[in-house]
Amino acid sequence: MAELKRVAVLISGRGSNLGALIAAARQPGYPAELALVLSNRADAAGLERAREAGIATAVVESRPFGRDRAGFEAAMQAKLDEAGIGLIALAGFMRVLTEGFVTRWAGRMLNIHPSILPAFPGLDTHARALAAGVRLHGCTVHFVTPGVDEGPVIAQAAVSVLPEDDEDALAARVLAQEHRIYPAALAWVASGAARLVDGRVVLKTTPAEGAFVNPLPAFAGLPRETA
Repeated sequence: MAELKRVAVLISGRGSNLGALIAAARQPGYPAELALVLSNRADAAGLERAREAGIATAVVESRPFGRDRAGFEAAMQAKLDEAGIGLIALAGFMRVLTEGFVTRWAGRMLNIHPSILPAFPGLDTHARALAAGVRLHGCTVHFVTPGVDEGPVIAQAAVSVLPEDDEDALAARVLAQEHRIYPAALAWVASGAARLVDGRVVLKTTPAEGAFVNPLPAFAGLPRETA
């Protein structure tokens, strides 16, 4: 059996998607191990969730660094190196990373965003979707690149925008989809089924023997299983 990829999940708050990743990583055959949960806030609720799950945690407070983003990231990198991390999953990490840090982790750092990118990058996506009158909204897992919410797409899921929707109702349905596609996308990357090649995501759709079986139904032309 191939060695599990060691993953660090970076959070700033409650870590809702962290819970979904923890649950997936407990499944037999999942190709990644959540080896570290790192936060830029000592009061992030997701740290306790990680501790309860037996996952190592670390805190690198961003505020003391002020505008020294490189110094902050160097301190984070030291924690990542110490834990032997091979992949990073951002889960509500509320810091914009420098080009140098992003380049160092190119093809090995994922993010989940609550819209169908490239629509509605940035904040307040659900309110903006309602204001725009779109009929479909959703979420995207993508590789992180220096441009905010601009990286190549690994997976997406959509929900219908209903006439009676307010921001909270729409956000809740999108979050349910986030919890489905993020664990699957991380599994695809960890197993090599999804790779970043020349700025595009290349998918390998033929599952290997003993591969992790994606619990999602097939959607958007993405593989049901990872190789």
